[in-house]
Amino acid sequence: MAGPAAVIFEFDDAALHQAATDWYGWIRSERRLADHTLEAYVRDLLGFIDFISGHVGDTPTLKNFADLKAADFRAWLARRAMGGLAKSSTARALSAVRSFYRFLDRRDLAHNAAIGTVRTPKQDHAVPKPLTTGEAASLIGHASASHPEPWISLRDTAVLLLLYGSGLRIAEALDLDRGQAPMGDTLIVRGKGGKERLVPVLPVVREAIDAYLAASPYELGEDEPLFVGAKGGRLNPRLVQKLVQRLRGLLDLPDTATPHALRHSFATHLLSDGGDLREIQELLGHASLSTTQRYTAVDASQMMKVYEGAHPRAGKR
Repeated sequence: MAGPAAVIFEFDDAALHQAATDWYGWIRSERRLADHTLEAYVRDLLGFIDFISGHVGDTPTLKNFADLKAADFRAWLARRAMGGLAKSSTARALSAVRSFYRFLDRRDLAHNAAIGTVRTPKQDHAVPKPLTTGEAASLIGHASASHPEPWISLRDTAVLLLLYGSGLRIAEALDLDRGQAPMGDTLIVRGKGGKERLVPVLPVVREAIDAYLAASPYELGEDEPLFVGAKGGRLNPRLVQKLVQRLRGLLDLPDTATPHALRHSFATHLLSDGGDLREIQELLGHASLSTTQRYTAVDASQMMKVYEGAHPRAGKR
């Protein structure tokens, strides 16, 4: 898969220009960040430099970076907070800036100990909102008649089944090439940070992908996209999001019924059926177990709903 085009930074300070260019090459080739993360990191760094330029009242230079104090970094974070930016967005932006400083330090270009004293904003981790097994089945079932072109309906069904049946992120599913189409019971997926993991592929998922490929009007080479749009290019995630949005309106599902909710459903339903939390962490590709543990709150909440609806003394004092 081709990554994003090389970024061209435009700074008056030649040293800063070269450092930013080399940093981008480093996070792209050595750290192997996902394309959308690369783009976000560049935006975040440019936004930080723009703020610092106005904050110190000077043209940004590499020396500016070395001279910044903890109060300068906190002023930047405060500006983002006052601007109503999400804590998760600010946490990512701070990660991008730290990455740049780490690169400068390793190359002996600039050193600033103050960045290490700045704390990441504490985030409110929302509890995942999965679909019930019935809702997931209904959503996927209605995808089979989602489009006048039969092969597109087969494609939509295959994509949604892959999200729900294997727990993939939508970007992971749509980044697959034809040569990666599952042939057996497992599939190798490249997730965040370029990390690969092995996920299960149920027979129904494999059969849906095979049916789509057999009906597709495009001859797909090994290095071409597995899932394509009407014109043969790689399928845009926005089209899948619009599909689910249309189907949830038809089925009277909540607004939380999104493509990503199918991944949440995969994890929650495994946990409800006795799946091991560590194994689910591996299947989802979570770097931290604490991220996966959010699903235990969902599972406990669902069990309480069953209890309150079925136990003869539920709700009684």
